[in-house]
Amino acid sequence: MALIPATILTGFLGSGKTTLLKRVLTEAHGQKIAVIENEFGEENIDNDILVSDTEEQIIQMSNGCICCTIREDLRATLQLLAAKRRKGLLSFERIVIETTGLADPGPVAQTFFMDDEIAETFLLDSILTLVDAKHAAQQLNDRQEARRQVGFADQIFISKADLVSPQDLDALQHRLKHMNPRAPQKVVHFGEVALSEVFDLKGFNLNAKLDIDPDFLRDDDHDHAHGEHGDHHDHEHGEHCDHPSHAHENSHGHGHHHHHDDDVKSFVFRSERAFDPAKLEDFLGAIVNIYGPRMLRYKGVLNMRGTERKVIFQGVHQLMGSDLGPMWADGETKMSKMVFIGIDLPKDILLQGLEQCLV
Repeated sequence: MALIPATILTGFLGSGKTTLLKRVLTEAHGQKIAVIENEFGEENIDNDILVSDTEEQIIQMSNGCICCTIREDLRATLQLLAAKRRKGLLSFERIVIETTGLADPGPVAQTFFMDDEIAETFLLDSILTLVDAKHAAQQLNDRQEARRQVGFADQIFISKADLVSPQDLDALQHRLKHMNPRAPQKVVHFGEVALSEVFDLKGFNLNAKLDIDPDFLRDDDHDHAHGEHGDHHDHEHGEHCDHPSHAHENSHGHGHHHHHDDDVKSFVFRSERAFDPAKLEDFLGAIVNIYGPRMLRYKGVLNMRGTERKVIFQGVHQLMGSDLGPMWADGETKMSKMVFIGIDLPKDILLQGLEQCLV
């Protein structure tokens, strides 16, 4: 049987997760969706739909969708849903897990890789993070959980953008991009977002596309203009980037802004020299061992000595997987590209270490 795709929906309190969920559940898209609420928040999906005192807390809705709430273990709930589906008691084609406003999506994502039984039934598709434009700056400044949610995302939806100025929105988008250059950002209005942008994003696929915002890879847009580089690292948006993005707005509106330094950061390693497979495996193993809890998402498409195919690896925290991808095309530059998103990762140690793994 085909695996059931799972989407993790996370985001700041008040960012519109419930609005988006309601829309996904009630829209006539002909799909049956099981929604797992991570706990009863203040704002249940809909009191008319959810009855909290049922024994199992799994509610079948009129359109065939299912809603269930968990107070204990996600794993147990997933197994229960899978068992009921196998027995024909429930019918659903995908699941959406809504985490509470301050939850860390990491352990939720890890559940899909750690547990064989879960991995044989479900396929983690992506992590969606909703960001409330009006309160984002404050939440990102004050709450590490909010910054982590941004770092984990495969797709970022920005809600309530109509409540802030275009400058503030632009600044927020730049700030989010520094934290997570691999998640596309989309400004959404009251949860009106096409389902094709919510489901089947394949954010955890080991595919040979490394989607990093192209602006992030262009060094020369507003900080350091370099000439063509062969094998150096990019200094994209280095520590001294003066872009207004990180600013706490100042009232003067002239060029120089206070730099806001988030602990969730990303950086990219690129090289045209091939990696030595044994050295790289040892180094990445050691890094994940030491820094795993602080590594949110990382992915690479690598040029490895000894194979004509691209090697693809990605990971969440300590869990790392790799696979052989397609052949390098004729005339394609064999360039390794890796992106790391994490909390206070020692960029220099990682970049130097990777450099030493090159042939």
